[in-house]
Amino acid sequence: METKLDSIGQGMNDLGKDVADHETRIRTLEKGRWPLPTIGVLAGVAGAATGAVALFAR
Repeated sequence: METKLDSIGQGMNDLGKDVADHETRIRTLEKGRWPLPTIGVLAGVAGAATGAVALFAR
């Protein structure tokens, strides 16, 4: 009975380490994604500005 409880406890410790590892990896990926929306906004503004210049340049 004690052996089974020890193995369950060890499994829980391993699971906790896996969760912490996944959390770290996810946070790293999220940090790398932040410029994508900014680039999209800048491209939209540049397109709108180009369109406005073309419209008023006539």
